[in-house]
Amino acid sequence: MTRRMVTALIAAVVVLGAGLYWFQPWKLWQDQTVREASPTAHGAPTGASSAAPAARTVAAGVLISHEHSTTGMAKLVRLPDGSHTLRLENLETSNGPDLRVWLSDAPVKEGVDGWRVFADGKHVSLGKLKGNKGDQNYTVPAEVNIADYSSVTIWCDRFDVSFGAAPLLST
Repeated sequence: MTRRMVTALIAAVVVLGAGLYWFQPWKLWQDQTVREASPTAHGAPTGASSAAPAARTVAAGVLISHEHSTTGMAKLVRLPDGSHTLRLENLETSNGPDLRVWLSDAPVKEGVDGWRVFADGKHVSLGKLKGNKGDQNYTVPAEVNIADYSSVTIWCDRFDVSFGAAPLLST
């Protein structure tokens, strides 16, 4: 084998390795299901009355597909202590690299027009997507004014694209 062939082979291996790391294509065939219970009162005192106020859905919306097929329901839940949790129910989407859950002020648009709109507006990340299937809860930080946000997106930070999104409509 000539020196030039060895150099080309090493370069090809490096490029292939970098491409696999960046795109992580195996995640498209790996599902992670999460089954978290619906949110309840945080820090309710032991022996608290069953007449205590319950968690209440204040906004909700149906997830639509963007870059990847995405279905399920997004709910913004107000807990009795005044805090908020974003709940994703019956979520089904593709797995992918560096997926996040964002609250956003951007409008939810159908099709390709909606893929990148969330990067243009105000948003707050609620953390990494826990799983690409199932029911999961995300705590909304206390300093976030929920009135400033009208949608939720499953956002791929690696490629700056929405996998799916839902408008948060008052209930």
